[in-house]
Amino acid sequence: QLQLVESGGGLVQPGGSLRLSCAASGFALDRYVIGWFRQAPGREREGVSCISRGARTTDYADSVKGRFTISKDNAETTVYLQMNSLKPEDTAVYYCAAERRIFCDLNWSHFTSWGQGTRVTVSS
Repeated sequence: QLQLVESGGGLVQPGGSLRLSCAASGFALDRYVIGWFRQAPGREREGVSCISRGARTTDYADSVKGRFTISKDNAETTVYLQMNSLKPEDTAVYYCAAERRIFCDLNWSHFTSWGQGTRVTVSS
């Protein structure tokens, strides 16, 4: 059974860094696109970053370009989101999601398998 478990969230000051992890089990990660999404209170879920099958391509929301980096480990079991220069507006619950497709996609409605989320709070 496909399972995704996020970790690494927490409280950080503006300008700080966090690394989120998305541990995958029950499926071959290299056959799936993995996306990171976030949802802040009172706002719609939005795409943050994605990594294609085989890590050939990545994509980022404009709001995080240059600050966030998505990557996979060599064993193809975990996807990471390195978040640097964090801002208060990055505060949200962050989710990873998987979909068996080829190309990267930041549209959350195109993903059917989701983790439970990890909370990130950026505040002084």
